[in-house]
Amino acid sequence: MKFAHLGDCHLGGWRQPELKELNFKSFQTAIHRCIKEKVDFVLIAGDLFDSAYPSIETLKDTFQEFRKLKDSKIPVFLIAGSHDYSASGKTFLEVLEKAGFCKNVYSGEERNSSIVLEPTIHENIAIYGYPGKKSGLEVDEVERIKILGAPGMFKILMLHTTIRDAVRGIPVKSVDERYLPQVDYVALGHLHIDYNKNNIVYCGPLFPNSLSELAELKGGSFYIFDNGKIRKEIIRLKEVVYKHLEVSNALTATDNLISLFEKEDVSDKIVIIRLSGILEYGKLSDIDFRKVETLLKKKGAFVVLKSTSKVHLFEPETKIELTDSLNMESEIISMFEEKNPGKFSSLIDPLLKSLQMEKLEEEKSSNFEERLMSEIIKVIPNAS
Repeated sequence: MKFAHLGDCHLGGWRQPELKELNFKSFQTAIHRCIKEKVDFVLIAGDLFDSAYPSIETLKDTFQEFRKLKDSKIPVFLIAGSHDYSASGKTFLEVLEKAGFCKNVYSGEERNSSIVLEPTIHENIAIYGYPGKKSGLEVDEVERIKILGAPGMFKILMLHTTIRDAVRGIPVKSVDERYLPQVDYVALGHLHIDYNKNNIVYCGPLFPNSLSELAELKGGSFYIFDNGKIRKEIIRLKEVVYKHLEVSNALTATDNLISLFEKEDVSDKIVIIRLSGILEYGKLSDIDFRKVETLLKKKGAFVVLKSTSKVHLFEPETKIELTDSLNMESEIISMFEEKNPGKFSSLIDPLLKSLQMEKLEEEKSSNFEERLMSEIIKVIPNAS
């Protein structure tokens, strides 16, 4: 038995035309390798598209790749991810399935507080799946999953979620992998990481989905299971040149950036420039990024990306005399509740406390957002 495990393709996700094209070419490369390897079938563990409603151009290109698999008699089994999931249940994954290009393996129902999944049978293999949802709403449900038996068959469980062991202590809502049903292979999507432990596998993204991921991962990946052996397939179509500059003077930053690349070979490479620091002189608009980009393009750079989110203006310390304001917030809330009585007024204080949560150092934005949303969701049910 030989199969490919893909996930987090995020087709159509980049705004920059060069990176949107590169993202799709990574998908094409993965499909080409699957056909060349003569895999028996392909698994896609969620987030095939970056949106539940991708553009027509993205759909047309994707259909062509799925047709190649179909012509090679390689079936595709998939589930929805948090990006291509729709609460209405209507996504373009359904269009792909109706065209005969794939099979959505999610099939289950509530039984006695459990979610019982039925298998999709392919030859002597039983494939189960449960979709990812927005803001990690699937986590509590995943821990209630039970599977219908398939005696003597190789069992695969496809999930798009966060498992606890993979986040290594980061306080984000996650599934305790010990509660997962006993299967032979767990095909995971959602976390853009390299994780392979006891046949529980995150395949990683086929192409990085953000500037920080691009700087860190340099490319994408997927996995091939070949008669019990699991190997990682790396996809790197372009080299990445990453430069970080700490700035305090915007008036000299342009020349400093140019000097960083004087002896750097950037031909046909992705160039990422990240600036950080506190500007004591000048302002961000004083940095001539167009001049830097023009220079890099002349040197043959494939695309130039920049991040300035960590650059801040210098703010002189000011002293403000405060009156007795220790209870000011609670007084304002009490006054609002008094003037606006309603069953939701009691949620103001706990919601404000939830929103005071801080992002941890090195914590990815997506993980912080999920952790924040999980805290807010705990508060909201109290409204009833």
